[in-house]
Amino acid sequence: MSESLEDLLRAVLDVESIADLRRLSGGASRETWSFTADGEAMILQQERAGAVRTTAGGGMRSEADLLKAAAVAGVPVARLRYDGTSHERPFIVSEAVAGETIARKILRDDEWAAARPKLAAQIGAAAAALHTIPPAAAPDLVLQDPVAQYREVLDSFGEPHPAFELGFRWLEANRPTSGRVGVVHGDYRLGNLIIASDGLAAVLDWELAHLGDPMEDLGWVCVKAWRFGGSKPVAGVGEYEELFDAYRAASGFDVDADAVRWWEVFGTLKWGVICRMQASAHLLGLSRSVELATIGRRVCENEYDLLALLP
Repeated sequence: MSESLEDLLRAVLDVESIADLRRLSGGASRETWSFTADGEAMILQQERAGAVRTTAGGGMRSEADLLKAAAVAGVPVARLRYDGTSHERPFIVSEAVAGETIARKILRDDEWAAARPKLAAQIGAAAAALHTIPPAAAPDLVLQDPVAQYREVLDSFGEPHPAFELGFRWLEANRPTSGRVGVVHGDYRLGNLIIASDGLAAVLDWELAHLGDPMEDLGWVCVKAWRFGGSKPVAGVGEYEELFDAYRAASGFDVDADAVRWWEVFGTLKWGVICRMQASAHLLGLSRSVELATIGRRVCENEYDLLALLP
């Protein structure tokens, strides 16, 4: 596999040397490889065979367009070097960005001690820039009712999940009213952000992007699972008001804290349903993976977190 990838990369990048090709850990729906092309550090991300999609986003096929538009909008992103999304197994190649994505290290290691106090505000400011991306930049993105979307996914499993049922009822009864519709990253959280020693360096993994209420991204970064054991609500490192104030200052839009809480509840339920979906890819033999099986065992964590959030 490495040899065939080297041949592919040498051809599409038009370089003489591909070296140090190495599979990186992480990524339930895609494979990530690091390598050098004529000595320049790069990253390849390729859709995993048998990957299962449950969202209406354009997937990796829209990611190249979004990366280019995000750079123009002022979002910190890795520079795109090759758009391979038309291939049978879509992939993209981008320049490597120095920093860390592993939340455990970012939240606990001394190397990121100076970055941690800045992150909530930087995440808010980057989200504000992200939400200025014009929807026309990625025409495959569509708008759907997110509650109905994940209701359908959960029903497809034919399993009882009473906690999720309570969550769906609360979400339906307490929908926020928002006139804004724009590009939503869809997976805006620690783990999909490269953090350098001085703070946020790049926003990664745009495969779940879609059209919707921009407040969805702010709610998602506050979901308990994405605090990775940190004590504070925003990515485990910051307070709500730090996130909200930075977003307001950068965007000029107010932030409705109740709306963000609604999206935090939705995000907790959504991640629980996705955990069950990821397990299906393993259980059905579409992509046999200990990682996917382990994610499936986290459904109950999200049921517990959801119950704790509900009145």
